[in-house]
Amino acid sequence: MQFLFLRALKPYVTLLFTGMLLFTTGCEDDDHDHDHEEGHTDADGFILEDAAGNEVYREFEGAMTGSVTLAVGETLELSVHFLDHEGNEIAHEEEEEGEDHEDGLEVSGFDVTIAVVEVEGHEEGEDHDDHGMALHVEGVSAGSTSFQLRLMHDGHADYTSTNNVPVT
Repeated sequence: MQFLFLRALKPYVTLLFTGMLLFTTGCEDDDHDHDHEEGHTDADGFILEDAAGNEVYREFEGAMTGSVTLAVGETLELSVHFLDHEGNEIAHEEEEEGEDHEDGLEVSGFDVTIAVVEVEGHEEGEDHDDHGMALHVEGVSAGSTSFQLRLMHDGHADYTSTNNVPVT
């Protein structure tokens, strides 16, 4: 008799536990470490363009085309444009006056004896391209190196290049 009672109760207990599981996971607090809606860039790639607007390098969903090539002593200014999941350029939102974020580009991994890659600094009142994100690449000696690009936001990377950008 007791066995039949437990057997009849099993579907109701299963339904109860399933409902509790769905309720607890559905009502989790999404503010676990940061707000995904404010100031974050959901990029799937980027383009590097020279001063004339020519595409020098592209990385999109891990696939890359092009490379940075320059002469010893030459300095290239490359603008950086991030791409959304469809390959379209993401419009850069300007920060409001007084906002204090650690946003910007970071580069690493290059051999300074071959090329120096620096993020262009922003100065008060200076007119930048529409995205305000640029790199300076200076040829130091013959050879090849590469660098990794990261888009930083409040101390963490919103985007990190999948491949190192080749520099010759």
